[in-house]
Amino acid sequence: MADVVVVGSGHNGLVAACHLAVAGLDVEVVEADDVLGGAVSTVERWPGVRVDRGSSAHVIVRHSGVVEELDLAAHGLRYVDCDPWGFAPAPAPGSEGPDGRPLVFSVDLDATCASIEAACGAEDAAAYRRFVEVWGPRSARVVQAFGDRPSPGRLARHLWPLGAPAKGRPRVSGGDLATDFLGSGDALLDRWFTSERLKAALAWFGAQSGPPMSEPGTAAMVGWAALLHTTPPGHPVGGSGGLTAALRRKLEAHGGRVTLGDGAASLLVEDGRTAGVVLESGRRIEASTVVAACHVGATRAIAGEHAPPALRDADPPLGNGFGLVVRCLTDALPAYPGVDPADSLQGLQLLCTDRAVLARAHGDWQAGDLPREPVPLAMSFSASDDTLAPPGRHVVTIWGQWYPYRLGDGRDWDAIAEAEAARLVDAVDRFAPGFADSVQSLYIQTPLKLEQELRLPRGNVMHVEMSLASMFAFRPTPALSGHRVPGLPGLYLTGASTHPGGGVSGNSGRTAARVVLADRGGRTAALRRLLRR
Repeated sequence: MADVVVVGSGHNGLVAACHLAVAGLDVEVVEADDVLGGAVSTVERWPGVRVDRGSSAHVIVRHSGVVEELDLAAHGLRYVDCDPWGFAPAPAPGSEGPDGRPLVFSVDLDATCASIEAACGAEDAAAYRRFVEVWGPRSARVVQAFGDRPSPGRLARHLWPLGAPAKGRPRVSGGDLATDFLGSGDALLDRWFTSERLKAALAWFGAQSGPPMSEPGTAAMVGWAALLHTTPPGHPVGGSGGLTAALRRKLEAHGGRVTLGDGAASLLVEDGRTAGVVLESGRRIEASTVVAACHVGATRAIAGEHAPPALRDADPPLGNGFGLVVRCLTDALPAYPGVDPADSLQGLQLLCTDRAVLARAHGDWQAGDLPREPVPLAMSFSASDDTLAPPGRHVVTIWGQWYPYRLGDGRDWDAIAEAEAARLVDAVDRFAPGFADSVQSLYIQTPLKLEQELRLPRGNVMHVEMSLASMFAFRPTPALSGHRVPGLPGLYLTGASTHPGGGVSGNSGRTAARVVLADRGGRTAALRRLLRR
């Protein structure tokens, strides 16, 4: 027996479990995988080499407050700052445009503007400084909205103060704010900057959420860059799974339990309300509350015949795949011409100098085709964390976006995986000559492999598309957006299928815990503290 069963050990499920255990509830987390953490996990992929299975750079969780609220540092979590947090190379030899200098985005705004001035000119450097001044407060308000329940009224309360006049800033009309927030990232970039290289780097950063920057509502994804001049992304020492390992230790310190390798097979329902789960092994856990921290489709399957209409009929857009991941074991780090490795290897290597390349890749994806020109984002955290690989070895992760799960010509991913991985490696090599020769071994995660390995339907690492129509009170559907499942008391939702979506933030888990505690009539001072935040 337990008070709460959490289905799935992803970071949101563990965040929810920790908050509920701190409030005094008896919590058990059950996970079908033998590995803790879902897409926030790290394994020994080659002897002595630790490789992330899903996320690598943690961005939103470093602004959400979740790490501090749960005091995860006391449970072994330590982040290495990604500073500089972004690097964009000069155009590759033979491409159009000036030779220029690389762009380096540091936490230090002055240093970033100096880099932009050297590469793109003084006008764009001044514009970027102003961009950070304007979008920093806006993105901070989005952070607050991400940490709250996704009702229209709550969203309006978070964003409304942005229109008020402030020192050195005139009043901004609601219409102007709406235009900015509902507009596309490309339109925002075109209003602010002239250099295509700068626009391409920021567009590639913004596109990591999924939609292309030509879509409505993507401006805020570009604006998020302004926040990284206060707190950069981070990579946990020992790998991305350091976050979920610390969450497990926190949970166990408050009496909670984690069961691996034995997931929920079905939901127990008595008298029309949730009564627990039956595990794949046949073990029954009786509990009046079940928090489903898995894909909404998996929740529907577990509920089975007990699924009420809101869950049974839920059909959120999953998209046709998302990306291709290539994990490289190398004997050297990427060497980008004209830049100190300390400036290029700490954070996100945004290997794109023209938005036309992004547009073509997305267009090919829409047609069910492979990208004519792969667009890589590289990360090499073994440069700053020697726990990931032995001396003389490195781990380089290459992310290529907009790779279809189902190919229009019917080709089999298993048959083409190696060739496509080689094209992504070569795409990095164009900017870092010699990189391809340094590669010793590859682990390839195609959209199909992501589905199989991490239980991500259609290989969508965000669970559900991150377009405007699937965000806030529309995620995963309007009926399910409040973390409760209408028609089945005691069943709750959390994870990337719910607000605020994919990425590593912990917001969904914390909000789900608040909802559970409120429905239970309030549990101790922990609930009051949670509700005040």
